[in-house]
Amino acid sequence: MTAAPARPHLPGQSAFRSILPEQVDWRPFPAFPPEARLAVLIGEPSKPGPYVIRVKMSAGGKLMPHRHPEDRIYTVMSGVFYIGLGEKFDPDRLNAYPPGSVVVLPGNTWHFHWAKSGEYVTQVTAIGPLGLDYLDPADDPRQNQPGSRP
Repeated sequence: MTAAPARPHLPGQSAFRSILPEQVDWRPFPAFPPEARLAVLIGEPSKPGPYVIRVKMSAGGKLMPHRHPEDRIYTVMSGVFYIGLGEKFDPDRLNAYPPGSVVVLPGNTWHFHWAKSGEYVTQVTAIGPLGLDYLDPADDPRQNQPGSRP
């Protein structure tokens, strides 16, 4: 049996490592409302290339209609992830995804989230750079931060 040719390693994947739940570094993210947190697990989301992040939203938190240029795969880690498609936040258009669900979101799809039934954590796998554009600039938390731009 011949060995497969070696491929170059992707960013953050050149050595065996693990990330335990208690090692996840949750941080505020300028494009998220205050009740949301983001953790970068693998890769560099601001640069071209694959990345894995986690998003945690506190109970009641909402992300108003927005889109990402990159295709995304969401895996629901905990809680119930409510996501709706469209350019208007409409609670009747939300779909509920329990832990273990996988959601494929094509790039440039307008959507919105709501932590309707409590905190949720999703894991997002995508190819960067990560982008986030709100439909209504007034919904973008970066608009109210000095020196920031969306």
